[in-house]
Amino acid sequence: MNSDNFLYRYRRLLAVLLLLAVLFAVVHGTTLHDDFSLAFLRHQLADNQWSGLAIFVLLFVIGNLVQIPGWLFLAAAVLILGRLGGAVVTYIAASTSCAFTFVTVRWVGGDAMRQINSPIATKLLTQLHAHPIRNIVLLRTLFQTLPALNYALAMSGIRFGPYMLATLLGLPLPIAVYCLFFDALRLIFNIA
Repeated sequence: MNSDNFLYRYRRLLAVLLLLAVLFAVVHGTTLHDDFSLAFLRHQLADNQWSGLAIFVLLFVIGNLVQIPGWLFLAAAVLILGRLGGAVVTYIAASTSCAFTFVTVRWVGGDAMRQINSPIATKLLTQLHAHPIRNIVLLRTLFQTLPALNYALAMSGIRFGPYMLATLLGLPLPIAVYCLFFDALRLIFNIA
């Protein structure tokens, strides 16, 4: 395969990598990375719940785009809002983040995963497309909002409707388990 054919075949995947690099550079090259802290989130939620919630969701979306795992936001939400409040806020933020990431990465990357010339990739995509809702619910239950999973699913060729339905169905159980875990840590270490 010559380099022109390679670049043409993988141009959308390369565009997604460029998007990720630009977003990463913006977050880490500015003071925005300071906003991904418990102290900042606590301050925002304490000052005004509605704008604090909006900032939390926005940071979750940006964080997920630049590969910051969602469980970090969940831990912050539980420590700030408690088990139930943290679960609700995280579910809203995680769902919003997954939807935004899907739309953004699909817009840039299209179905780039289908362009990968590999028997393993072909088999995985065939399995995913055979039962998209069931498989995405399972993936969400196991990996929650793992940024790499969001990118891969967005470029897999799966339609948005099944993706979002499966995301909404697959997130509650792991969020609940993490909420119990982080709340137990909060109580053990007496974190206020």
